[in-house]
Amino acid sequence: MVKAAFHTAINVLFFTVIGTTLLGVTYLQTKAPIERSEQEAKLKLISQLVPRQDFDNDILADGLSLTPDPLLGSSAASTSYRARKNGQPVAVVLEAIAPDGYSGRISLIIAIKADGTLGGVRVIEHKETPGLGDYIDIAKSDWITGFNDKALLPGKDDDWHVRKDGGQFDYMAGATITPRAVIKATHKVLQYFALHKDTLFAAAATEPKQEAKK
Repeated sequence: MVKAAFHTAINVLFFTVIGTTLLGVTYLQTKAPIERSEQEAKLKLISQLVPRQDFDNDILADGLSLTPDPLLGSSAASTSYRARKNGQPVAVVLEAIAPDGYSGRISLIIAIKADGTLGGVRVIEHKETPGLGDYIDIAKSDWITGFNDKALLPGKDDDWHVRKDGGQFDYMAGATITPRAVIKATHKVLQYFALHKDTLFAAAATEPKQEAKK
């Protein structure tokens, strides 16, 4: 009986080693293609906000790690991506969170040009009610393009609301929570940019990633 149990244990160990090895090999074989696919998808999304012809650096390699900041809505570190042409700043793409969507967090990427105007905003993830939340999705509505070329202007903070609240942004009747959240988050990101512009563009494209300090 002891001998049988020993053989069983050896067999289990053998198949465990084989299974673990196969999983490891599969992971190594698929890791690089998955990473390439993720990078390509990210670059495609960024290119909607910063046209490819507007920069000549490797925008994904020219990243800057950012500490969590209330203006970004972040509770964890995030990454900004800098677009440059001939070494000069063109735009920065920031990750942000609108925490107060109707059904929870709305994840955004926001491009801000070097002159402080918005290159654009895109929603990358949300859990808003189908139908009511669709219009923040560029694939279903052009509402999100209303942010293009907007900027912070002195004494104009009240503009950063839906028209119902006295602001400049359209909204869909019966669904104001979602646009309010996106507008508020975008406004805060512009404020973050105004405070950290020099740091966001400071590092040369060839330098290692650095961390933006408050």
